[in-house]
Amino acid sequence: MWLYLVVLMGLYYLLRWYRERQVVSHLRDKFVFITGCDSGFGNLLARQLDLRGLMVLAACLTEQGAEQLRNQMSDRLQTVILDVTKTESIAEATEWVKEDVGDRGLWGLVNNAGILLPAAPNEWQTKDDFSKILNVNLIGLIEVTLSFPPLIRKTRGRVVNVSSPARRVSLFGGALSDSLRRDLSHFGIRVVLIVPGKYKTSIFPDNMQDILEGIWSQVSPEVKESYGQKYFEDCKFFLYSPRAGMAELLTSQNLSPVASFMEHNLTAVHPRICYSIDWNSKCFTFALSYLPTPVADFILYINYFLSSSF
Repeated sequence: MWLYLVVLMGLYYLLRWYRERQVVSHLRDKFVFITGCDSGFGNLLARQLDLRGLMVLAACLTEQGAEQLRNQMSDRLQTVILDVTKTESIAEATEWVKEDVGDRGLWGLVNNAGILLPAAPNEWQTKDDFSKILNVNLIGLIEVTLSFPPLIRKTRGRVVNVSSPARRVSLFGGALSDSLRRDLSHFGIRVVLIVPGKYKTSIFPDNMQDILEGIWSQVSPEVKESYGQKYFEDCKFFLYSPRAGMAELLTSQNLSPVASFMEHNLTAVHPRICYSIDWNSKCFTFALSYLPTPVADFILYINYFLSSSF
């Protein structure tokens, strides 16, 4: 019985390995539009795809980021300024892409732009704090994605969304990619999810503790009294101390594994539906999401308690 299972698993992974090694043909004729290319994953992916000969359309938030990228890469790579929170900026970028790709269509759309902060316990934040994150990470992603299906249908191409392990387990209180995948599969378009995990990018600025202190300073006296100064100090340590919590998890500044997986799902004939890059994404949060909710809450509480006790 166990021998049959082992053989079946071996055959499954051998078949997957073979399928994933097949590369899309005529890559040099394909256009890929990437958001958030000023730095981090988007910047590195734009460089890698340019080196592979693809025609990269890199969207940057700042002119400085766009200029630096243009100066370092080939003439194939083109840049555009894009603020995903502004409808007019998205519309201008969409028209720019349409004019550039013409009848050839768009092979890949990579929704990489995103922010993390402000991040704090819910009661400490305001509606504007939540809106700031949602406007970039969700509403902006939706508006950008809905702007390009006509171009992607022409190539039966790819939509790549960059997510987080928090899509499964929220430390503070992915369906979009799933629904998009099912909607667009009718047209031969593949929607792929990238879950990077513990990588240090500009989304985690060096002044994160200062940002949390700024949030705490605006909390009402009643809420401050309820939580107490010790809770705030423990929270700051858990989230932003180099020895614990979030900061401890950000152990890698080598972004190439993430960019390589992004490149694979844009160039492989048979990409995966979801790429979980590191073992934290693959194991801890995945397993935690399937545990009974009280058990998952207990494990997260113990993790917080132990980290704050150092």
